[in-house]
Amino acid sequence: MVIGMIAGVAPMPEPVPRAILTFLTAGNLTGPPLMLLSMVAHFGYGTVWALIAGRLLTEFRTLQGLALGAFLWLLMQVLVLPGIGWGFFGIDITPAIAVATLVLHLIYGAVTGYLAGSWLETEGSSGVQRNSQQGRMAQSQN
Repeated sequence: MVIGMIAGVAPMPEPVPRAILTFLTAGNLTGPPLMLLSMVAHFGYGTVWALIAGRLLTEFRTLQGLALGAFLWLLMQVLVLPGIGWGFFGIDITPAIAVATLVLHLIYGAVTGYLAGSWLETEGSSGVQRNSQQGRMAQSQN
């Protein structure tokens, strides 16, 4: 999104993570420290959501990743954007925000699901799948 903003094609006035931190700090954090903290926070909560999904779901592949991306997009549209004053689905700025961020969230979800699925296959059904297999093994032994 930052590249789109620099190129002048992004529909939003600033990156959402930066807008959130500007709102939370009442504008007292600015410049490079604001952008750095925004990027760290954005990648941080993206990682946390992927870990939560990987832990809760019995299977985490591309389709589940797309669902995660859509879920996070919806949370952003109905909770975050109104909270920073952009309105539901960013309508107070432009409806294009909803479309642009949906595409980006679906890309995030697809890549996350694909990588998680590839990692699980490489690890020989470890992680979430291993946990479900252990549960089935314990049930069959009883």
